[in-house]
Amino acid sequence: MLDALKKAVCDANLELAASGVVIYTWGNVSGIDRDSGQMVIKPSGIPYQGMTPDDMVVVDVETGRRTEGKWKPSSDTPTHLALYRAFPEIGGITHTHSVHAVAFAQAGMDIPALGTTHADYFHGPVPCTRSLSREEVEGPYEENTGRVIIETVQARGQEVLAVPGVIVRNHGPFAWGCDAAESVYHAVVLETVAEMAWKTLWLNPESQLPDYILDRHYFRKHGANAYYGQK
Repeated sequence: MLDALKKAVCDANLELAASGVVIYTWGNVSGIDRDSGQMVIKPSGIPYQGMTPDDMVVVDVETGRRTEGKWKPSSDTPTHLALYRAFPEIGGITHTHSVHAVAFAQAGMDIPALGTTHADYFHGPVPCTRSLSREEVEGPYEENTGRVIIETVQARGQEVLAVPGVIVRNHGPFAWGCDAAESVYHAVVLETVAEMAWKTLWLNPESQLPDYILDRHYFRKHGANAYYGQK
C-alpha cells in the first residue's frame, strides 16, 4: 500500500512542477494512508527533476517520526501532520509559493469569489489566516502554521472540502483534497482564481459575485444533486 502511495505522491509532486506554479525546490505535496497512519511527503530541498518514488519520505502521523526514506522530510511536515490530524476528510495536501496567491497572502486579504470559475471549486472566498504571533514563530513554527490554518477553517464554519485551501498571512497557500492528486489540482486552481481576482480588482475594485450565482455554480458540481460531468 505504501509503495502505491509513494508513487502517487511522487507523481503529484511532478505534476505540480509541470503545472508551472512552483519553481526550483519550492512547494511540496503529501498523501496519507489512514489505515496504517503513515504520511508520504516530498523530501526537503530536493529538486523535482529526476525525483522518483524512492525519494519520498514516510512519516508516522501520530509521532511525526520518519519511518522510511533516505532523505529528511519537507520542513513543512508538521503543518501537513496538523491538518491530517484535524481533518480526517483530507487525503492529500499541497503547499506552494505561487505568485498571485502569495500576493494576496502578503496583502493579508482573502481571495474573493468574483466569478463562476472560482465558484466551481470554492464555495466562498479562499480565507487568509491571521499573522502568527512572535511566540508562535519562535516556538514550533511549522506546527503553529498548521494550527492557524485549522483555526481559520473552523472559524469560517464550512466543511473543509467545500473551500479546499487557505492562504497563510505573509506566507502562501496550502490546498488539499481527497488524495494527493486532487490537492495539486486545487492548488493550481487556487493560483488561477487568485490571478483572475487580482486582475478583476485592478479593473474594478467594486466587483462582486452574487451569492445565488456562487451557490448555483458550486452545487452543480458538488453535492447530492450535482449534474456537471459524466456519471
